Amino acid sequence: MPAALLAGLLAAGALAGCGPAPELGRGAASQLQAQVLSVSQAAAANDRAGALKHLDELLTRLDAAAASGEVSFRRHQSIKSSIDAVRADLVAQQAAAEAARKAAEAASAKQAAAAQAAAQAAAAAKAAPAAAAPAPARAPAPAPAAKGKPKGKGKGKG
Repeated sequence: MPAALLAGLLAAGALAGCGPAPELGRGAASQLQAQVLSVSQAAAANDRAGALKHLDELLTRLDAAAASGEVSFRRHQSIKSSIDAVRADLVAQQAAAEAARKAAEAASAKQAAAAQAAAQAAAAAKAAPAAAAPAPARAPAPAPAAKGKPKGKGKGKG
């Protein structure tokens, strides 16, 4: 994660502060490292809004340290670039999380609508059988009776 990169840069800067013209004074390095820790903890807890807030505070402290001469211009630019990279990563993660949340809400709403439609269809099907039941089949009509005299065998023969 870029926050780890930022922490590494600040730690290296603290160690480099031992030369004749420190790029990052010990006091500034300590304050900035504490702020980086806050950013890292918030990011690890998936508190992107909190991490961005701590990142803004880190940038404010960095600018103040640069204005007081505790951070060289070159070091300020290097740390600021790392802050910008972390910010871009957090903003991208926040946008992705928001998009995932919206997609989940849309899927949930779609699923609820489908369940409601199925329930309505089941209720309609339950109410409809009495009205839509087919009429019983008619019994076949009896065959017509024969007209005239019946023909019998052996008429008058004896």
